[in-house]
Amino acid sequence: MSVKPLSILRDAQNKQHKLLAVLFDPDDEAGQISKIAAQCTYRRVDLVLIGGSLLTRGNTESCLELVRKSYSGPVLLFPGDEIQVVPGADGILLLALLSGRNAEYLIGKHVAAAPLIHRSGLSCLPTAYLLIDGGRYTTAHYISQTLPIPADKPEIAAVTALAGVQLGMQLVYLDAGSGAEQAVSAHVIQAVCRMVDCPVFVGGGIRDEQSAQTAWNAGATVVVIGNGLMQDESLLDRLCSVKALINNQLNP
Repeated sequence: MSVKPLSILRDAQNKQHKLLAVLFDPDDEAGQISKIAAQCTYRRVDLVLIGGSLLTRGNTESCLELVRKSYSGPVLLFPGDEIQVVPGADGILLLALLSGRNAEYLIGKHVAAAPLIHRSGLSCLPTAYLLIDGGRYTTAHYISQTLPIPADKPEIAAVTALAGVQLGMQLVYLDAGSGAEQAVSAHVIQAVCRMVDCPVFVGGGIRDEQSAQTAWNAGATVVVIGNGLMQDESLLDRLCSVKALINNQLNP
């Protein structure tokens, strides 16, 4: 049976079931990718994302192959560019950078990627992608040449996410950016989750149990970890334990 990622995400949102996703940057070392992918299977991580704002080696396809060898769950592409569109994943987060006003990341990149996605047969998950100020200038800001939404303006994030849903987007992704000093705040997540009725991803700056728990408790369906896990592999076990505790409380 083929994996239907959107159904998994919607079902989790409807049941208030919290999910954990691990984001692999294709530029990470192959050995570490394989090791952590195996841990993701052992710990029953819900989703794996593959992609990054900037690739220096163009390793998306080989990264996907490594992950597939060790991880048995759903794998989604999280592309920063059309060159990261490769076949073999269970779907692609089709990101529209609604927090910025750079036309390349609102429609230009999508036009370039459209024939590649069409030929690949990838399942598309249209996603309202919002960069939220995480306290430092990140690669995502530099590459996209856009400003993030201020962290103390949750109402801007909320109505931007709402506009994305009204345009037909099926997911919302709130991202403080790779290496952010602060994760997306509970106020921003709560404001967005009150405004839209769709699964919400939260990533960037998640380095400990408290930041993940805050995101889940504020309404996020999916918490995404990436750099924090590459720096401290024990983080995966700790976050899985927190997720299990929250899910047991919400669904006794």
